[in-house]
Amino acid sequence: MKKINVIGMLAIAVVVGLASCQSSTKSTTATTETQNVKVQPVIEKAVEMSNEVTATVQPDAKNSIAPAAPGRIRSILVEVGQYVTKGQKLVQMDVANLSNMETQIENQKRVYKRVQELFNVGGASQQDLESAKTQLDVAQTSLKNMSENTYLLSPISGVVTARNYDNGDVYSGQNPVLTVMNINPVKVLVNVSESNYSQVKIGLPIDVKFDVLNGQIFKGHVNLIYPTIDERSRTFGVEIKLSNSNNKIRPGMFARVTLNFGKANRLLVSDKAVVKQAGSGAKFVFVYADGKVQYKQVEVGRRIESSYEILSGVTAGEQVVVAGQSKLTDGAPVKVIN
Repeated sequence: MKKINVIGMLAIAVVVGLASCQSSTKSTTATTETQNVKVQPVIEKAVEMSNEVTATVQPDAKNSIAPAAPGRIRSILVEVGQYVTKGQKLVQMDVANLSNMETQIENQKRVYKRVQELFNVGGASQQDLESAKTQLDVAQTSLKNMSENTYLLSPISGVVTARNYDNGDVYSGQNPVLTVMNINPVKVLVNVSESNYSQVKIGLPIDVKFDVLNGQIFKGHVNLIYPTIDERSRTFGVEIKLSNSNNKIRPGMFARVTLNFGKANRLLVSDKAVVKQAGSGAKFVFVYADGKVQYKQVEVGRRIESSYEILSGVTAGEQVVVAGQSKLTDGAPVKVIN
């Protein structure tokens, strides 16, 4: 009886062993199963080295119109939206003090004339004459300053964009009476990577478009290159000017600026080849060679139509998988079915 039990136990062990072997064989077969893939080569191609950045439109010049000292506003002579020319009267302040100063000037002129006549006949000294002349000069300077702060003139030609007071208000010094902007031309300020520093030149043509104007493109040019580079962002400022003769472009508008630095050779792969690694955001491709694929992490640059610019990780001519990579692992055998 014991002998029969031993034989039975051996039989069961053989069956379990065979089952285990079959399971192991199936598992091995599953992990080494050849996947069908499609591949395309990494190509090197001359592409436009353009870059789009965003910016906000600024006026070419902006002036705040206000007197040097507080005072009552007698009359504001222009309205918001009105075009004004350089030297045009914009605001008239209270003229009472100006009238008093003009009267004082006339008196000083008469005093100086009398002293000069006396000096000519020996009735006044050189010191008396110089003192009278000094007093007249001081009074005339004060009159000029008061006149400039009584009739406020526009220092530029442009458009009145803000009015903060009404006729009869007392100017307190908190806000300017008016704001005048020159909006032809206008300018935008963008930050450019230091890697492009040698490529940016004064006069470089620039395309600028505006979403609010249905993407209409305006031609501008580089007007100013800032001489320093920000050590945190590794960028430098570039000022671009645009003609605005029809006043379509307004300060504060959102602009898209296209910087074009010509053409350069770059490595490109199909966008279907680039896979994003879950959790890390890293990008990689599967490179095909000798019936197997190799996992390679890549640094991706710009998207150019249906391709990605590859900055590092692969070389020109290598074959990358563009279809069938969803179940691939590093070193897996594959069959190319292009």
